Amino acid sequence: MASVTNQIDFSAPRLVILGGGPGGYEAAMVANSLGAKVTVIERKGMGGSAVLTDVVPSKTLIATADAMRRVAGAHDLGVRFDEGSHAAYADLQTVNSRLLKLAESQSSDIHRGLERAGVRVIIGNGRLADSNTITVETETGTETIDADAVLVATGATPRELPSAKPDGERIFNWTQVYNLTEIPEHLIVVGSGVTGAEFASAYRMLGTKVTLVSSRDRVLPGEDADAAEVLEEVFARSGMTVLSKSRANAVERTDDGVRVTLNDGRIVDGSHCLLAVGGVPNTSGIGLEEAGVALSESGHIQVDGVSRTTASHIYAAGDCTGVFALASVAAMQGRIAVAHLLGDSVTPLKLKRVASNIFTSPEIATVGVTEEDIAAGKYQGDVIKLSLNTNPRAKMMNVTEGFVKIIARRGSGTVIGGVVVAPRASELIFPIALAVTQKLHVDDVANTFTVYPSLTGSISEAARRLHVHL
Repeated sequence: MASVTNQIDFSAPRLVILGGGPGGYEAAMVANSLGAKVTVIERKGMGGSAVLTDVVPSKTLIATADAMRRVAGAHDLGVRFDEGSHAAYADLQTVNSRLLKLAESQSSDIHRGLERAGVRVIIGNGRLADSNTITVETETGTETIDADAVLVATGATPRELPSAKPDGERIFNWTQVYNLTEIPEHLIVVGSGVTGAEFASAYRMLGTKVTLVSSRDRVLPGEDADAAEVLEEVFARSGMTVLSKSRANAVERTDDGVRVTLNDGRIVDGSHCLLAVGGVPNTSGIGLEEAGVALSESGHIQVDGVSRTTASHIYAAGDCTGVFALASVAAMQGRIAVAHLLGDSVTPLKLKRVASNIFTSPEIATVGVTEEDIAAGKYQGDVIKLSLNTNPRAKMMNVTEGFVKIIARRGSGTVIGGVVVAPRASELIFPIALAVTQKLHVDDVANTFTVYPSLTGSISEAARRLHVHL
């Protein structure tokens, strides 16, 4: 990577941020608090895709699906409905209307919060004229803004297949699926990564027949193998069809639905199709190359541990960098960039401290070193996996699948990784993430009180089983 200069040494730099998603608006708030003059340029609305079309709406949909799951399982807990009551069903038009309103409300809250803090927000299309000049096209015309530093946080858009073009009616990408007003009769989900698995799980719980097309030998190919196995078993029990080692060659409309042609010639007919085949960074046509910003072959912006690009005083954060497609990582990259730029204390991004979650049912949360890393010899570690089927709280909740896995460094006993597969795993991973980040010993975790009964009790027990007798 080309060398870059050190931080700016003047008191009130003019920082322009391209993109108002988590990487942009978090950085704007921090930079403003540190005395910078900040302008944020966003095309659609503050919060970006994460708030308007991705994280917020999808997880709101998943929350409704999870409510459906709990209603469906209430009978096993002794809950009975009055005679004559109808079974629960999802009113998708109401669901989607609610989640889009919630997303818009969140976007407005961010916008107002920034402006109250003194950040200038411009809704328009920004482009680097050079490393210190940005042109903005708005509804009222063109404006030129001078900058002492720039943060690029332009995100990504859904990838499209040449033979499968979303139309927003029968064939969707993940930003268009909220156009649905009724539960699909048969949804074909192409792609078994995080996005595909989440939507497949949600729509199956909402009552849709789901076929999941996976190009790999299992769902979630990049995740913990034990976690993926649990999810596949849950999918199978729910009646979902998973077509592994299958690629979609084409998706086309039929008279009353869609037809997906697989690479082996098989045909899958359904009512609707959701394409979840990854994202493309929003880096073309915004003047990056002219400003000296290097891009990878995939079009992502190359950054170092403190979010610097190859151009002096130009930083980048979020999905456009291809580091981790997580809102939390984008926000951290943005905060790190600002801290470095303005001379505040800064710690470079450490990916082995990133906690992530997949919002399927059950949820899958991970942090730190993986068991695959141990098997490959990258780290020396001990692994303990503890099923939740012996946890008293899980029994009370009728949780029949899931586990806690903790990885400790061999010899020292320091916690270096973990996996949780459970309801609300996104909440349960935090104590393990805290242990990883703070380099706690397994005994520190084991000797910390947990509530009885609780699912966190299994985290404590797993740590206890990693104790090394001296």
